[in-house]
Amino acid sequence: MNREEILEKSRVKCNDKGFDGAKEQGRKLEISAFCSIEVAIMIFNWFRKQLDHISLAMFWVFLAVESHPKYKFMQKKSFLCTTMIGSVAFWLIYV
Repeated sequence: MNREEILEKSRVKCNDKGFDGAKEQGRKLEISAFCSIEVAIMIFNWFRKQLDHISLAMFWVFLAVESHPKYKFMQKKSFLCTTMIGSVAFWLIYV
């Protein structure tokens, strides 16, 4: 293979490392923002003496859904435990 063939295959792939890095950074920020907002809602409702099971259920299902693909890819038991705990907590709270 010469240099031009390699560059052509790289262009066809459209694998941009900078864009992938920006997407990953945005994903981490999204997770942090969601968890922060959920915790703020829970604290606000706790001070108002209101039980809000929906926001707590959303938090647990979010953690479960976020951990499942990570477990599939990395096969780490911590992600499997987070998926299972999040799923069980969601069903206990929501149902």
